[in-house]
Amino acid sequence: MGGFLIALIVVVFVFLLMGVRVVRQGYVYTIERLGKYTLAATPGLHLIIPFIDRVGHKVNMMEQVLDIPGQEIITKDNAMVGVDAVVFFQVLDAGKAAYEVSNLYVAIMQLTTTNLRTVMGSMDLDETLSKRDEINAKLLIVVDHATSPWGLKITRVEIKDIRPPADISNAMARQMKAEREKRAQILEAEGSRASEILRAEGEKQGAILQAEGRREAAFRDAEAREREAEAEAKATQMVSDAIAKSGSQALNYFIAQKYTEAVSQFATSPNAKTILFPVEATQLIGTLGGIGELAKEALGRDPK
Repeated sequence: MGGFLIALIVVVFVFLLMGVRVVRQGYVYTIERLGKYTLAATPGLHLIIPFIDRVGHKVNMMEQVLDIPGQEIITKDNAMVGVDAVVFFQVLDAGKAAYEVSNLYVAIMQLTTTNLRTVMGSMDLDETLSKRDEINAKLLIVVDHATSPWGLKITRVEIKDIRPPADISNAMARQMKAEREKRAQILEAEGSRASEILRAEGEKQGAILQAEGRREAAFRDAEAREREAEAEAKATQMVSDAIAKSGSQALNYFIAQKYTEAVSQFATSPNAKTILFPVEATQLIGTLGGIGELAKEALGRDPK
């Protein structure tokens, strides 16, 4: 009796243990009862009825990446290009993902490949190479709409690589080189033009400044000559007044002063070794005598 009880306890324990299921984080288990889907078990501890309930599918609910293998596609202008792509998707409904489609990954791959051929086949080669974002957007809309009954959300579709034929690649390389050389020549010509314009502007400004400088110099020279003429006229007027007041003695004084200055210049000349006076000594003495008379008259006057 004791052995039967122990055996019964062991059987019950094993039975209960068979009904315990632990679902990992990031997964959802589909529970089937007698072959029919009844429950989606979320992460955590769950109890099922052994031999009646069972785990049908372990569905990954995390975002996943599916690599689309390379394939050859004919474009609208009959160019053959090789294309690789990747698809990012996430399962939103584990029941639909497990039971609405037989093989989820193969179905997504085939659907993406077909629509990739359709989208890129309707475009020219230049468009396929330059409008990659547009291709990605079209594929995302089409594939996401087609897979929505499977409980999926297509988050992104990206073209990894587009490989045009070798001859087209060489032609494109030559075209790119020609375009770059053309841009370089244009930039060089524009630089030369800008340099010539700046040089001409500089010469123009220089000529204007030189002309203004000459004008200012001429104005100042004229002003200096005018002032010199005014001073000379004033000095002449003063000499005339002195002559008018003092008579011939003042005249002799001024002549003697000029004569003396001329003789001093002869004496200080570095080239003069012999000085010849083309005048009589009595004239010089008479002139100096006139100067002495003027000095006596000036000193002999009584101040008023």
